[in-house]
Amino acid sequence: MARKKKADQIRELYNLSNNWTRQQWQFVNQKGYEFAHDEQLSSGEKKSLEDQGMPTFTINRILPVVEMLNFYATANNPRWQAIGVEGSDADVAAVFSDLADYIWSLSDGSTLYANAINDSICKGLGYLLVNVDTDMDNGMGEVTIQQPEPFDVYVDPKSRDIMFRDASFVLIRKVLPKSHISKLFPQYKRKISKATSLDGDNSLTERSMSDGEHKLFLKDDPNAEDYGITIEGEHEDVLELFELYEKIKISYINLFYRIPPDPAQLKAIQQQVQVRMKEMAAEMQVGLMEQDKQMQEAVQAGKMIPERYQLEIQKAQKMMQQQLQAAEQEYMSQLQAEASKIENKVISEKEFKILMKDKKFQESVVDAIQFYGTRIKQTCVAGDTQLYEQVYPENITEYPIIPFHYKWTGTPYPVSAVSPLVGKQKEINKSHQIMVHNASLGSSLRWLYEEGSIDPDLWEKYSSSPGALLAVRPGSEKPTPIMPAPLSNAFFSIVQQGKADMEYLAGIYSSMQGDTQQQHETFRGMLALDEYGTRRIKQWMGQAIEPALRQLGKVVMQISQSVYSANKRFRIVQPSALQEQKEQEINIPIYNDMGNAIGKSMDYSSAKFDVKVVSGSTLPVNRWAYLAELKELLQFGVIDDIAVLAETDVRNKEQIAKRKSMYAQLQGQLSQLQEAVKDKEGTIETLERQLVQAGIKGKVMQAEMEITKKKEEVKGDLKESYRGTEGKQKLLQNVMANEVETRKKELGLEVQSARKDLQRSKTNQ
Repeated sequence: MARKKKADQIRELYNLSNNWTRQQWQFVNQKGYEFAHDEQLSSGEKKSLEDQGMPTFTINRILPVVEMLNFYATANNPRWQAIGVEGSDADVAAVFSDLADYIWSLSDGSTLYANAINDSICKGLGYLLVNVDTDMDNGMGEVTIQQPEPFDVYVDPKSRDIMFRDASFVLIRKVLPKSHISKLFPQYKRKISKATSLDGDNSLTERSMSDGEHKLFLKDDPNAEDYGITIEGEHEDVLELFELYEKIKISYINLFYRIPPDPAQLKAIQQQVQVRMKEMAAEMQVGLMEQDKQMQEAVQAGKMIPERYQLEIQKAQKMMQQQLQAAEQEYMSQLQAEASKIENKVISEKEFKILMKDKKFQESVVDAIQFYGTRIKQTCVAGDTQLYEQVYPENITEYPIIPFHYKWTGTPYPVSAVSPLVGKQKEINKSHQIMVHNASLGSSLRWLYEEGSIDPDLWEKYSSSPGALLAVRPGSEKPTPIMPAPLSNAFFSIVQQGKADMEYLAGIYSSMQGDTQQQHETFRGMLALDEYGTRRIKQWMGQAIEPALRQLGKVVMQISQSVYSANKRFRIVQPSALQEQKEQEINIPIYNDMGNAIGKSMDYSSAKFDVKVVSGSTLPVNRWAYLAELKELLQFGVIDDIAVLAETDVRNKEQIAKRKSMYAQLQGQLSQLQEAVKDKEGTIETLERQLVQAGIKGKVMQAEMEITKKKEEVKGDLKESYRGTEGKQKLLQNVMANEVETRKKELGLEVQSARKDLQRSKTNQ
């Protein structure tokens, strides 16, 4: 009965959330989705145009808008960064970006994200669901990302948060064959086979009728597909599959309790107390002896009677024992309190009540603070049968389903990008149909004729053929052509204005799609148009998409921490072709000398960090502008040529980078060798100079020694011969003096004769 009651409760939630506002929102956005995918004429409109002979073609101006918005939002994969709360969590937080890329690649996140963005643009709302596939990795489980249909999701109508964080429930409803549900949940196959529809039959289904006004929910429609088909080709009943996510509050106790010391610590404390008591007893004993001496002197002096002396001594001894016992207890308690540890732990109120039944635990409790934590509860129901119910781990506090809005309205019913364009699309279609129809009437005239005056088959076949001879019966009036009414010139401007209005409403202009007539002539002008033309898109990305991606990263972090608690090694492929595959390992066990695991390094499940999305990571990059910026940075020396090469489309750039790296290494080695050779050459030159200088100094010293030796020898010879030659020297000096005087006279005569000759030569001239 409990399961039936839960199934009825979920069915009631579905009926309440599927109200008139929800149905109108779904109808409007389904219509916009059909217009974007070129289903712009209902069967009634198409039949009416065919009856009037008008064309039924459409010129889809919405699809290019959808494709361009998709391109801007999904040009690159989103990237997340994690910041550790504490220093010890920094290394583990750095792993989260790689783990998120691994989960993204494992789930083909690019395709799912593109579909979610397409739903956001066309239907106003797209979803990504973070789930756990317990069968992957040989039963260890993997975190995966899914993309549910937006119209299958029913949110609490009272939710007013853009991420539906304040919603009391989020419900996913599908209508599937029983065999399909059994394949999804093989462990509940018996329950599914016994399940029946809550309405008493299995013919409930949904079908959209293209009447242009309403979306109907049909039942017992003979044309509706109200059954499934088995592998054998037989019809099979269908069931409603509900997945309910709700936030519940669970009472927790923030517990502070004291852990008493172990036996070894207690023994050490007792020894310390005994030492302290011995010291205190010795001190008090000395004091008692001093007091005894004073009282004995008082007795001898007659100031105190012996009986008083005996009484006071007994009191003092008794007081000393009491003080020692009290001090021992106090000191013992103090040391035990200092050795005890205060631990803090968060447990459920149910666990706390069980623990409080133990008296020893009650005595160790320091403080207990009650609070309520948010948990996510998931319930799955097939038809009238509850399949399972589970409460997510305590670290998961957010709904695993993440909405991607286009224009949030403060309610669970956002506005799509296509809805405002439907009216203009109808206007453009109608205008083109009228213009083509008018041109068709002008080239193929209608005729007004008197009955019986012509052969209708002949005129209908050849009236528009050039050079045709058309017969008219004698005596009858000739047929009169009916000319089409001319269209006003203002009518043609309506079409052009409608196209311009669609570009203005959507924010996607012709220049953004490569229209050369609308582009600027200069390169910088094109960059300016690209910057200004994408501001509305960037506003949408910043206000709707990036908050959703940030919430997605947070949910992935919470669920992955509860799933990846064992040692795991994963590999990711780097987006750049210049980088190789990267491996990461988390929850690495640490063993002691006995081979027992005593802890973990890179403990991912217990790390605490905050997740943020890299702003603008999904937006496209103007490659030419980006390369021009890289070139300028290369000229300033901020980056190297390898960084520029990585962003180009040059073929085999990985091999080029390797060769450049090898050349750089060889060039570095060559420069090192050249420097070494220069150092050696300088050393050799220095040594050569030192050798030459040393040789010169040696020769100079040798010459000086020889000169000194000769000098001393000459001095000795002169001293010996000085006395014998003194007379000869005087005689020689007199002879030389006479010769000098004689020579002076001769020179004087020669000078006088030269002067006379000079005077004679001047006189003759």
